[in-house]
Amino acid sequence: MSAFNISENSLPATVFLTGIPGLEASHIWIAIPFCAMYLVALAGNAVLILIIGIDNTLHEPMYLFLCLLSLTDLALSSTTMPKTLAILWFQAGEISFDGCLAQMFCVHSIYAMESSVLLAMAFDRYVAICKPLRYTTILNHSVIGRISLVGIFRSVAIVSPFIFLLKRLPYCGHHVMAHTYCEHMGIARLACASITINVVYGLTVALLAMGLDSILIAISYVFILRAVFCLPSRDARRKALSTCGSHLGVILVFYIPAFFSFLTHRFGRQRVPKHVHIFLANLYVLVPPVLNPIIYGARTKEIKSRLLRLLHLRKGSV
Repeated sequence: MSAFNISENSLPATVFLTGIPGLEASHIWIAIPFCAMYLVALAGNAVLILIIGIDNTLHEPMYLFLCLLSLTDLALSSTTMPKTLAILWFQAGEISFDGCLAQMFCVHSIYAMESSVLLAMAFDRYVAICKPLRYTTILNHSVIGRISLVGIFRSVAIVSPFIFLLKRLPYCGHHVMAHTYCEHMGIARLACASITINVVYGLTVALLAMGLDSILIAISYVFILRAVFCLPSRDARRKALSTCGSHLGVILVFYIPAFFSFLTHRFGRQRVPKHVHIFLANLYVLVPPVLNPIIYGARTKEIKSRLLRLLHLRKGSV
């Protein structure tokens, strides 16, 4: 009995992910840096969460948002990388269609959530620098909780229609997808009918989520930088710019690979080789989780000092 049975509504029972097309002979070697980056992401984000969790002095809005960012980074990389590594090392590309939809939903909703967290962090920096006397009043724990819930609700609400848009399509037995994980347009292109609605809605979601978030972040930084350069003390300006520099670094690490992958995936398919698309898709779920802890660990004095203290305590206990 075939593993790829077709149901009455033309939905495939399973999908087969082929990995990186054209580079099948190099899959084993490509998986090694992917695995190393994934392990670095796991370790770095877990350490950040541990440091912030056990130190009560770090239970401030900035660090709570950073903790939330690390949680989304862990979720984003762990949703894709185990399956990607299984495909590259063991050719284990088979996944149920419902499992593929679940992975697609998790990838896109977590990514939208991470964009929300970056916007919240920009708002935190705006309040801290432009309205410092009202900082603790505006951003108390209750407000942080509401911001997190709104981010989760928005992510789920805008990504959920992807599932219905994909399930309405007939697939005519097509089940082989050239990718390392399931994502919306990759699944939609397996269909044997028009996917115009999927393309339009996908573009709308990208513009309303990441596009709008990035515009709001840019606007907030216009006000932040204007306030920073009006500070009378050089040390105060340096400290504010250092903190904002870490956040800007994280923003660039997140948005540049995402927008580049998004634009080439939709508008440069004929010019950019397929394996480049797949590499970019893997980088935008790996690079932010790897670099975010490094950026904040290297540039934030409080995080660095707590990490050194933690390592010293562990060394002393051995």
